[in-house]
Amino acid sequence: MNAGDPPFYDYEHDPAAIYRRSFAIVRGEADLARLPESLHPAAIRMIHACGMPEIVADIGWRGDVAAIVAQALAAGAPVFADVRMVCEGIIARRLPADNSLVCTLNDPGVPDLAKRLGTTRSAAAVDLWADRLDGAVVVIGNAPTALFHLLERIHQGFPRPAAILGFPVGFVGAAESKEALLDSPLGIPCLALRGRKGGSAIAAAALNALAAGVPEETAP
Repeated sequence: MNAGDPPFYDYEHDPAAIYRRSFAIVRGEADLARLPESLHPAAIRMIHACGMPEIVADIGWRGDVAAIVAQALAAGAPVFADVRMVCEGIIARRLPADNSLVCTLNDPGVPDLAKRLGTTRSAAAVDLWADRLDGAVVVIGNAPTALFHLLERIHQGFPRPAAILGFPVGFVGAAESKEALLDSPLGIPCLALRGRKGGSAIAAAALNALAAGVPEETAP
C-alpha cells in the first residue's frame, strides 16, 4: 500500500452472511436450554442486539407469550411503545397485519398531564393508551415508570393488553418494575429481562422475533 492510499480491511460485506454467522455464534455461545423453544428466537435476537450471551440467564416470562404476541399481531393489534426508539427498532414492514406503532410520549398534552399526576412524561403518556389498549401488544424499552404506571392503571380498570414486553433499563426502578410485571396478579403474558439491563434495542429485537413470520436468521 502506498502512502496516502486508503487502508484495506478484510471483513464480511454480505449482510445475509453476517446474519447467518452472527446467529450461529449466538446459538453456539448461549445456553438456551432453560427457555421454552418458542422463546429461542426472541432470546437469540435479544442477545444479538446487545452482544451479551449471558443475558439468557435473566430472561423471564409468563404464559405462552410467544404464541399470544403472534396471535395478537396477526389479528391486527396495535403495538404501544414507551419511546420512539422502540418504534424505530421494530421492523414495521414485517408486522403481519400492517399493525400500528403507537408512541404517545410526544403528544402535546403529556407534559401538563405529567405535572398533574406528579410523574414522568413516559408514565403520563400511558394514560393516552386507554382507548386502544384492549388486546394490544405493549413494548416498554426505556422507562420503569411507564411499566409501573401501566400495571397500576390496569389494576384500576384500564383494558388488558394481550401481552407486555418489559425491558426498562437503568439503576432506579428498572429491576423492580420488571419483577412487578413478572409477579403481577394480573397474569398478563409477558417477557422481560431481569435486573438493570434492557433498553430499546433489546425490546425491539424481542418484538421483531415474536412477530409472526420473522425467523431469527433473517436480516432486517
